[in-house]
Parts: sequence; C-alpha cells; structure tokens
Amino acid sequence: MTLTLSARSGRAATANTPLLACLMSAGQPLPAALKELDKSLGGVIKRTLDRREFRGGRDEVFHVTGGKRGPRRIILVGMGAAANRVTALRRGAAIAARYAHRSGVGSMTVLAAGWNSSEIEQAAIGAQHGAWEYTAMKTPPSESDMRAPLTELTLLVDDTKSAEGPVRAAVALGEGYALARTLANMPGNICTPDLLADTARDLGRRHQMKVTVLGRKEMEKERMGSFLCVAQGTPEDPKLVAMEYRKGPKNQAPIVLVGKGLCFDTGGISIKPAERMEFMKFDMCGAAGVVGAMEAIARMGLPINVVGVFGATTNMPSGTAVKPGDIVRASSGKTIEIINTDAEGRLVLADVLHWVKRFSPAAVIDAATLTGACVVALGHTTTGAFGNDDTLVAEVVAASRRASEPAWQLPLFDEYKELIRSVVADIKNTGGRAAGAITAAAFLNEFVDYPWVHLDVAGTAYTEADLGTIPVGGTGVPVGTFVEFVRGRVS
Repeated sequence: MTLTLSARSGRAATANTPLLACLMSAGQPLPAALKELDKSLGGVIKRTLDRREFRGGRDEVFHVTGGKRGPRRIILVGMGAAANRVTALRRGAAIAARYAHRSGVGSMTVLAAGWNSSEIEQAAIGAQHGAWEYTAMKTPPSESDMRAPLTELTLLVDDTKSAEGPVRAAVALGEGYALARTLANMPGNICTPDLLADTARDLGRRHQMKVTVLGRKEMEKERMGSFLCVAQGTPEDPKLVAMEYRKGPKNQAPIVLVGKGLCFDTGGISIKPAERMEFMKFDMCGAAGVVGAMEAIARMGLPINVVGVFGATTNMPSGTAVKPGDIVRASSGKTIEIINTDAEGRLVLADVLHWVKRFSPAAVIDAATLTGACVVALGHTTTGAFGNDDTLVAEVVAASRRASEPAWQLPLFDEYKELIRSVVADIKNTGGRAAGAITAAAFLNEFVDYPWVHLDVAGTAYTEADLGTIPVGGTGVPVGTFVEFVRGRVS
C-alpha cells in the first residue's frame, strides 16, 4: 500500500476531508488556523481546551465530530512538551495517520500552517510510517469487516510551492522506508539471500544502477573464509551484493553503505534459546536499510556517488556448520578463532568490509543488528555508533538526529583490542560479556583502512512491541540516517 502525499493551501473550515488532524503541543491555546472552523462548530474545540479535556499530552488523541460543511471529523493529536519540535511533529503525524488508517477514512488532511521545510518533511515521513502496514501474508478480511486503508494524505500549508520540495523528499524517503520494512517483516522462508539479491537487481533496473552479485563460488575465489564459514551450515547460496549509484562527478570517491543480511540467525552450533527466536528474521535489517536507502537516494536523484553493499546468508546448525574452536582465514589474510558461532554477523561483515576497499571510498558506514550488548547499553531508543574517525562519527550522529533516528557514540579505544586477541589465531570473534558491543566494533575495525563508522542497530531496527506509531516489526532504521548522511555530503 502506498500513501499518496500532497500539499495545498486553504482554510481548515472549508477543507472537504473525511478527517482533519491538528497536532498540538502541551498547553497550546487554540491555533489561529482553527478559529474559523471552531466558530462554525459552536466553539467546541476551544471549550475542550479551556476545560483541559484535551491537554496536548504525548500521543493523546481527542475526536470532534464536524459540522454540515468542512471536515467531517476532527482529531487533536498531542505532541507533549518535547524539546525537539521536528521529532514531535513526526511522531504526532504518525499517530494521526495510524488513527486514520484504523478508522477506515481512506483519506485525511493534516493542518500544517506555519511549518517550515524540515517540519513538513519529517511530519510527512511520520504519516507514511503510521499508515504503513505489512499484510502480505494475511488473508484479507471479509467484505463486511473491511475498512478503507489510508491511501491519501494532504498537508494544509501556507505556501504550496515551498512545500513541494519537502513533500517530494518525504515521498522518496517513505518509499525507501517501506521497502526496508517490507523486507524486514518477511519471514525467513520468504526473505532469503536470493530474494534480497533479486530485490537489488530490480532496484538496479528501475534506477539504472550497476548491480554485482557474488555467490558461494565467487566468494570462494575471493577467499572469503570468514563470510563463508557462517554460510557453510546452510544449503542456501550466500550472496554479496553491490549496487552502484553514480550520479556524482566521475572521479568522485563514493560513499559506501554496508549492511548485515542474516536472513535468519539460529546462532548456529552456539544455538540461541527457543524463546523469541522468531524475531531473528530481523537479523537482516542492516541489509534492508541499505536497500531502502538506495531506493530513496535514487528517487531523490542526488548528485553524488553512492555504493550500497550487503552480505546475506543464514546461520544454521548442521553437520557442516562451523564449530566453536574452528579457525578460519578472512580475505584480508587474518586468521580468526571462532569462540561463539552466534557472533556471526561480524564474520560476514569482515569480508564485506575488506571487499569494499576496491571502491576507494570517501567514507564507509555499516549498519548491523550486531549485539545484544548494545541493547543493554542503549535500549531500544538509540543506535550505537563507533568509528576510526571522530569527525566522521560526529557527522553520522548529526545525520541520525536530523533523521529522528538518534545515535550515540561509544568508545573504541586501542585497549579494547586486547579483548579479542587469540592465543591460537590472529584474533577471535568475541571478547566475552564485558563491553560486548565495543569488542564487536573492535573486531570490525581490524578489516578497515579507510574512514569508517559502524552503527549497531540491534535495539532500533525492529521492535518486539507495538510502539504506538508503528506495530511490531521493522522500524526502517537506519534508512533515514544513511540518507541524511548522503544528503549532507551533497555539495
């Protein structure tokens, strides 16, 4: 389902819409843009505010029935007392759109008077989040139970022309997020390495990108022993995929976006507990984020060179699976002692990060649902950021804030390298419980020699609980961060 977005100027009182939404901060008086409408309704909205029946609390929704003319229904949506207005508008628009989607109104209008470009764009992205739903694997409801999904949203703005750019950008980002979330929500028997590779090929055809796909045989020629040791327990063919978007100067070094694509992670021989293992279909959200970002970047037509790369496989226990204590050799030549086969994502990324050196990148950003330790450290609100260049890390973190996907830098001091030193090999694939997210990043750092940032999105790329703005499933993180970073590099 695609949400059609548009912007137009006009008066709330005469808006011919099934539902008009007004996003309000805590304690905000009646907006000027609602006064004419409120007068036609006998002052019901102002009385509601005066009586504090609606206080503008975060995610609070108050419904008012419309009059004979104008909006048929009106909702007031609270944004609370958030310090970041852009983020609050994005969340409020998501709440409004999700309310509309559940209500079966089909289309709605959001009052956006006085909003600047960033506020319009982020609110439009939020609305697309709220209206999106993964229903591909469900039997449709009966005709009597069917409600019209939200398919059309109009922003009521002061100046239509100035809103066109933000709306176009929001549509592009919305399509990228939708693609990433669709891939993430697919079950592991559907979203296979082959499907991810085919999705990249389709993206390449639609946007004139060069797409390179390596399978098991090609990776063997590249001596990718680290990646292949994860894939040796499954009959599915692993894939390393690169999508090249070349709209910048011919000699411009590209930005490279890298994603972890574990289409399902059992933990291998170091098998995970059965409880909640079904969520391990989301272990490919880094790869989904790369694909979604490339979709958005191409739709925006940004004048820059970007390469999106991901490594995809499944981590399965079998008679051929890699074992704790095994030693493998990565394509860089480093030997790795396998301590825990559930620390597999870093083994895939090790060879992928070494492989992307061929692009002579200006910067590389990888995203991976890499460690539960990062969730312990930062919860489900913030992404962990690590890197070998503090200036670059700061640039990525700033992009994450603009995208309403906040990241926080964690240390990567040389002392942490000691935790992954092996007695029998060059390094080992886990440093134990202490500083688990950091030692995972330190492991990846062994395979890069260019400006690099690692984003651990284990706590932010998917949710196991309904967040109010979106249901259980993929969140789309880190699509926005990737895109905002690339946009920030456009000169």
